[in-house]
Amino acid sequence: MRAFPLLAALSLLIALEIAAQPLSSATDLMAEAKFKAVAEHKNIFIRFGSSACGWCRKLDKILEVEEVHQVFEKYFVPVTLVVMENDETKINPGGKELLEQLGGLRSGLPFFAFVDSEGKMIVSSNTDGKSGNIGCPATKAEIEWFLKMIRKAAPDVTDTELKAIEDVLNKPKR
Repeated sequence: MRAFPLLAALSLLIALEIAAQPLSSATDLMAEAKFKAVAEHKNIFIRFGSSACGWCRKLDKILEVEEVHQVFEKYFVPVTLVVMENDETKINPGGKELLEQLGGLRSGLPFFAFVDSEGKMIVSSNTDGKSGNIGCPATKAEIEWFLKMIRKAAPDVTDTELKAIEDVLNKPKR
């Protein structure tokens, strides 16, 4: 009976220690993603966000939908970087610098980019300059750009796969 409080206290201390650990750096996460992308013959999907960003959470939910997840799993290695939080320990070190390098520092969140296995830009959520960052694709134009991005970053994606993503994006929002 006396072991339970001791075990609970020990578990709490371990949990607090794990929570206090800084997040992995953008450099480390990208190195892992590049290695995996080369091995799997994929490009990399980098998503920048914040827990306080409502549109970031909406994009996360879209990417979790099975039809969308399957396509992204098939063609891309995902990297998620937290770049804005009240608590600096919850930000991926170097994430803001990578965000700036990819042209998203002044674009708002969520910002995302598809890069090749060497980290070179293929396309980003910044459109051709007319509309800026699409963020979480919601309007017809944003959805069209998102699908064009996927097609550019994954030339082997099928029309059926893109249509499945488009259908998810066009579902009425609750």
